This record gives sequence, structure tokens and C-alpha cells, in this order.
Amino acid sequence: MVRIISALILAVTAACASAAEPLTLVDNPPDRHIVVKGDTLWDISGKFLKQPWRWPEIWQMNKEEIKNPHWIYPGDIILLDTSSGSPRLKMAKRVTGQNAKIQPTVYSTPGQQVIPSIPPNVIEPFISQPLIVETNDRNSGIKITAAQEDRMLLGTGDSFYASGIPDASIEKWHVFRKGKALKDPDTGEIIAYEAFFLGNARLIKPGEPATMRVTMAKEEMARGDELIPAPPPEIITYVPHRPEREVAAKIMSIYGGVQEGGSTSVVSLTRGKNDGLEVGHVVALFRKRVSINIDDDGIRTTTPVPEERYGLAFVFRVFDHVAYALVVDSSKSVIIGDSARNP
Repeated sequence: MVRIISALILAVTAACASAAEPLTLVDNPPDRHIVVKGDTLWDISGKFLKQPWRWPEIWQMNKEEIKNPHWIYPGDIILLDTSSGSPRLKMAKRVTGQNAKIQPTVYSTPGQQVIPSIPPNVIEPFISQPLIVETNDRNSGIKITAAQEDRMLLGTGDSFYASGIPDASIEKWHVFRKGKALKDPDTGEIIAYEAFFLGNARLIKPGEPATMRVTMAKEEMARGDELIPAPPPEIITYVPHRPEREVAAKIMSIYGGVQEGGSTSVVSLTRGKNDGLEVGHVVALFRKRVSINIDDDGIRTTTPVPEERYGLAFVFRVFDHVAYALVVDSSKSVIIGDSARNP
């Protein structure tokens, strides 16, 4: 399982910055911040900016620099500079020593201490495990057909047989059980199905059926459970930025099967890669509202009022027609059917 969540890349394109409204600082911002363990870049940016997701813009870097991450570690000092009229952030020397004095220091690469962009403990379980099975998934026919020695349930170390594996070069697989349907709140169309992650398996001998072995079982597996190829490990970088295309999505589900959520909830959206969404996009959350009144005859009437923007969500994983986002800011409960659009 991928365990490495990279720090936020401190970069933004000049075009994106010029098209956006001017950066707005919070009232009485600090002139510096000393990074400590437990910080996230979203939290740090909130100490300076009223719009925390626009953190990269305040560093005034160009698009090419996005390819070269600027890492932030505990002990780094972030300085706010307003001398040029436009606010920007700079790095000072790191803080070392028991008295937290500014001292010269040699930079290393403390991979486990890098400051993440958003809370990694919240999203790590969603990075490499299957979350959904899209209705057009060509691997949807790969299933466990039998277990050795008449076993009904499978655990770590058990062998089993699977049918439909098309490529003998794929060695590592995820095992899952198809869950509830994810439906568009407006049309009722089934866009995908949730995938209940059961564990991992390895291809032992190709064929029809192929011989497999369970390498890790989170839950017991059984005949009829499905398999999809495990993605290769990768380091994912999160660059917060607004979508370049217009986004008009709805919240389909709140992870955990609940009807309402809030900050740190993981939600699925009705738009994905094919609609222009990508990892790092920030979307604003909106809710339609109605005013309820009782007239002189005692009849209840409703009047639509302007919708309310109440939060922000950070897209961290995308599929063709579905995206998953972390709610990073919310002034009220998040409800299925709420809208997600450009901030």
C-alpha cells in the first residue's frame, strides 16, 4: 500500500494567478510561522490567507517549477513579505536546537517528516485501494471461482482459483466485493458501484482458471468476490488549484454510508477525469435553499432563495466519471445532493 503522501508543491501558473481575484490576507496576519510536526499546509496557509487553497499563488512561482517540488519540513521558517505591495511568502533558515534559535543547518530529506498538504491519515486508506467499480470497467468479469480444499472462506496465505484474468504479466491484484450503487442525484443514473476492499492477492500460475494466493486479507474472501489489478506504487503530489473548466457536480455519497458529513468527510462527486477534474482541484460546496412560510390561511408555502456557499472540498483521486474529495472547510453539515462547483 502506498504510504507516502508528498507535501504540497508550492507553485502556481502566472496565468491562473492573473485571472483570479487579488490575494486577501487574514486580519492581522503573523509576519512568520515556524513549521512544527503535525502542521498541514492547508492549516498553515490559513494563518496568512483568507482562501487557504490559494497558498501556491503567494509564492509567485511559474508553471515549470511545478515539476520541482519545494518541500517544507518541521523547523522551516515561513516569512510574510508585503514590501512589494503584493503579498508573498519566503523561506528563512530552519530552527534547530532546544531553544528554537535560528541556526545554520544542513538540509536533508526527512521523508517521514515532510509536511503534507492535507491530513494524510484521513486520505491514506483511499489512495491505493479500490474505491469504485465503474459501469464500463473491462475488468469487472474477473472473479474467485473456487478455493482449494473445499474452503468456504479465504484468509491470508490461502490459495484460490480465479477466472477471466486476461494478462499473465499482472502479478498483484486487489480483491473486493461490489457494494451499493452510486447514482446521480438528479437523473438517478447509476454511474459506478462502491468497492468494499477485502485484501490483496498474487498471481501464482496463469491459466483458466488461474491459481492465486491471498497475500493480505482485511476481510474474509469468498467465491464470487471480484479482482482488479493493483496500481503500481507512486508518490502523489497535490497542487491546489481551481479547475480551468467549468465544473457542475453533485455529491453522490459520503464515505461510511452516512447521509450527512462535515469537515474531514470524504465525498464522491458526479464528475471525473472525463469532465476535466484532476487531483488537486479545489471545488466550492453549495446548497439550494427555500424559505418556508405560513400564509394567512394556514397554508405552508415555499419560496426559493439564492443558494448558499458553505464549504470547500479538495479532490485527491479521480476516475473517468467519478472523483473523491476531502471536505476541508465546512460551516454546516454536508448533504448528499449538494452542488460542487468552481470556487
